Amino acid sequence: MRKRSVGAIGPEVSAIGLGCMGMSMAYGAGDDAESVRTLNRALDLGVNHLDTADMYGRGRNEELLGPIVRKRRDEVFLATKFGNRFTGDAGTTASPGAYVDSTAQWAREACDASLARLGIDTIDLYYLHRRNPETPIEETVAALAELVVDGKVRFIGLSEVSPATLRAAHAVHPVAAVQMEYSLFTRDVEQEMLATCRDLGVALVAYSPVGRGLLTGTISSREQLGADDFRSGAPRFAQENLDTNLDLVARVREVAAEIGCTPAQAALAWLLAQGEDVLPIPGTKRVRYLEENAAADDLRLTGEQVARLSAAVPPGAAAGERYPERAMGFLGK
Repeated sequence: MRKRSVGAIGPEVSAIGLGCMGMSMAYGAGDDAESVRTLNRALDLGVNHLDTADMYGRGRNEELLGPIVRKRRDEVFLATKFGNRFTGDAGTTASPGAYVDSTAQWAREACDASLARLGIDTIDLYYLHRRNPETPIEETVAALAELVVDGKVRFIGLSEVSPATLRAAHAVHPVAAVQMEYSLFTRDVEQEMLATCRDLGVALVAYSPVGRGLLTGTISSREQLGADDFRSGAPRFAQENLDTNLDLVARVREVAAEIGCTPAQAALAWLLAQGEDVLPIPGTKRVRYLEENAAADDLRLTGEQVARLSAAVPPGAAAGERYPERAMGFLGK
């Protein structure tokens, strides 16, 4: 597995990481035993960039990762996040029963809680998961900087913020990485965020790099999604949008077949070709998909192949928003 730096200030990590959310929420029932096998296999393959968050399973995902991280601490670069909180008051929320809190006080409390669940002393990369614009970003980042001084956090990151917020945050304390949704299906970051990251020396960590499973080519209808699957309520999987998006997937599958790889591998290799500062973190809870994703690092796409994949799914071609309307309101703040 090749290595890539986490921005200008961070260490080298695996070029392809592992998103762990689906092990504990969003994509149907979990299987802890298989998830543990997947985590260990990832480290065996050199996939050492593990990504979690305190909201994934309301802390259960951090608890799941904890024993493995502790046992193999020197092999792991661990990222987790804070900012989403749960309450019985729907109020102004990112999802029912949740709200966004990016205050300094919550940054400190959430960090301590994550450290306790993980059973470790230091988080390698600590992100603000979502930002509440009522709290100045300077206040949040100052608190994160204190956590770095205290030794509880090594590097800080932001997720789904605007380029202006990134610049304001970076002026307070160096930001190592920004996590944004980025894939052939979601190319918004190419408008301004990617250039801003490069100007500041910040890594772009790409989550949902295979379009929440669409770009794997394994989804053909809504009937495959259970009621406990986040995608059953996601606009891109709504029937009026799904047919359009599956047509785009068919184009990717055609190019992938000519390359000699799976559609997911083509999508990941395309992302890797966007620059050394782009770090995809495909999520999975199964060993076989982990191995498929990791093998994308072996591909070396030609310029023509990259261009053909880009043309297969032009910017803005995917039908439907990334999230339901309420959640979309908390992006780009």
